[in-house]
Amino acid sequence: MREVKVGLVGFGFSGATFHAPVIEAVEGLTISTVVSSNADKVHRSLPEVKVVSSVEELLTDQEIELVIITTPNEFHFPMAKQALEAGKHVVLEKPFTVSVEEGERLIAVAEESHRLLSVYHNRRYDSDFLTIQQLVKEEKLGSVITYEAHYDRYRAEVRDRWREQDKKGSGILFDLGSHLIDQALTLFGKPDSVYADIMAQRVKGKTDDYFHLILHYGKKRVILHGGSLVKKHGPRYQIHGIKGSFLKWGIDPQEEALIAGRVPGDAGWGEEAPEQFGVLTNEEGNHVVKSLPGSYQTYYAEVYQALIEDSAPTVTAEEALNVMKVIELAFKSSEEKKVMHWV
Repeated sequence: MREVKVGLVGFGFSGATFHAPVIEAVEGLTISTVVSSNADKVHRSLPEVKVVSSVEELLTDQEIELVIITTPNEFHFPMAKQALEAGKHVVLEKPFTVSVEEGERLIAVAEESHRLLSVYHNRRYDSDFLTIQQLVKEEKLGSVITYEAHYDRYRAEVRDRWREQDKKGSGILFDLGSHLIDQALTLFGKPDSVYADIMAQRVKGKTDDYFHLILHYGKKRVILHGGSLVKKHGPRYQIHGIKGSFLKWGIDPQEEALIAGRVPGDAGWGEEAPEQFGVLTNEEGNHVVKSLPGSYQTYYAEVYQALIEDSAPTVTAEEALNVMKVIELAFKSSEEKKVMHWV
C-alpha cells in the first residue's frame, strides 16, 4: 500500500485520544510530525515522530500529504486555509468551523487547490448509530415519525477549559450537538426548519451547556437534546415509526476504550455489552437488537481510500457545512424565539 504521511496539529485530549491511535490503526497512514508544545507527552505515545512548535514548520515538509487539525474551534479556519493553500489535504476535528461563512470559504479554497477537505464526524461510526442506520434502511420501523437523540452528562462545575469559556465555537451545541446534528442529517437530509432552546443552566456558566433542538421534516420531528446536569440518563435514542419503536440506552464504548489505552483492532473493539443492546417493539412484541460494532478507524480508512483514488471522502465538507447551518439557525431561533426556515 502507498504510504500517506500525516501531520497532526495539536496533541490535547482530542488529538491524543480520538485521532492519533485511530490513525495509527489504519494501514497506509503514518503520523510523521506533530505540532505540540509538549514533546515529552507526544513521544510517550508516538516515540518515532518529529515534534515541531508551529503549523508553518509542519507545512514546509513536502512529504506530508494530509494535515489533521485538532485545535480549539476558533483556529480551524485559519489553520485549514493555510494548509490547503500549502497544497495539503485537510481533516478538521468537528465542528467544521465557527461559522457558515468560514466553512464556505474553506470549501472554495479546497476546490481551488484541488485538495481533499473533510471533518471528523466520528460518531457516524458509533455502534448505536450504525445499528439505527441499518434499522432505518431496512424499514424495520416503517416510516419514521419521531426521532429523539440525547447527549446528556453530569458536570455541575464549570471547568477551566476553552470549551466551557466564552470563546468562539465554545459550548455544548458546538461540541456535542454537532454529533447529533450530523447523525440526523445523515439519516434524513436537510430539514425544512429548525426550532431551538439554548442556554447556560449551570451556576457561573459562561457558555451554553443545554440545548433542545427540533428539526422539522414535514410531519416528522427530529428532537436533539443535550444537558450538563443530567444525573440519571434516560434512553439515548427513541425512534418511533409507523411499524414500531426502537429504544436504546448507553453509549458506544470506543471513547472509553481509547481513554483506557486500547486501540482499534484489539479483541472486541467497538462491541457493546448485551445489556446495552436496544429493543425493537412492533406488533409481534419486543425484540432485542444486537448492536453493530463501532468503528472509528473506518473514517480514516475511507479518507485514505479517497486520497489514493482521488475521490470524495465519505464525510464531505458540504455535509459538515450543513451541520454548521443547523447550528447557526438554532442559535438564531433560540435568540428570537421562533422557527427558522432552511434557505
